[in-house]
Amino acid sequence: MTFSGAEGRWRAGLGSLRDVVRQELVTRQLTEHLPATPCRILDVGSGQGTQALRMAARGHHVTALDASRELLDVLEAGIQPGMRVRTVQAGAERLGELFEPGGFHAVLCHGVLMYFDDPGPLLAGMAGMLAPGGVLSLLVRNGDALAMRAGLQGDWGGALRAFDGVSYANRIGVTARADRREELARRLEGEGLAVRQWYGVRVFTDVAADGAPVPEDLDELLAAEERAGRTDPYRAVAALTHLICQADGA
Repeated sequence: MTFSGAEGRWRAGLGSLRDVVRQELVTRQLTEHLPATPCRILDVGSGQGTQALRMAARGHHVTALDASRELLDVLEAGIQPGMRVRTVQAGAERLGELFEPGGFHAVLCHGVLMYFDDPGPLLAGMAGMLAPGGVLSLLVRNGDALAMRAGLQGDWGGALRAFDGVSYANRIGVTARADRREELARRLEGEGLAVRQWYGVRVFTDVAADGAPVPEDLDELLAAEERAGRTDPYRAVAALTHLICQADGA
């Protein structure tokens, strides 16, 4: 599985309702678990840099790693004076070559794990980047609710297939992989990472049309999505699962 070649289709969705909901919820959920004082953050698969730039605007020192020059160009165009952002063009599998172990207080990996057939090496690599007690913010496709989108859209065959698998075709035309939360938590535990909190992202808006505009009642929409993303049973059927993990040694 690979994201390469889909950058143009990905960029076309930036600023749409689904993108705005995802990015805003992840920011709100993440900032609760980061220090108020500046810390060192590594964004693995940063893409266009929405979260990297938001964290830098809060005073953090951010290293943004992505394999796509096209998306890093978008990120770099958004860097404002005073922001401490370093960009590195390389694949996520090269973490061990590029950075010293234990060099970051937080590692972000949002919407990346789904493009790895075997996420194990990347999980181990990110665990190795964290200082003792550091935080891993991991956003994955929710394998426990993979049938929801197809079912709500009336694609009954797709819904039935999704019950038994973790592979799916995403909206930018790339075959990707979903993760089941409890299984992923066990793998993280094996790398010395404990899940401290988890959230759902896009409970109500995942079936919005491609390119759907942001509505006038966005504040209320986000409040409803944020509440659902923290509340059982709603968060368990969200399109995306956001796990906040902590490294040993806190």
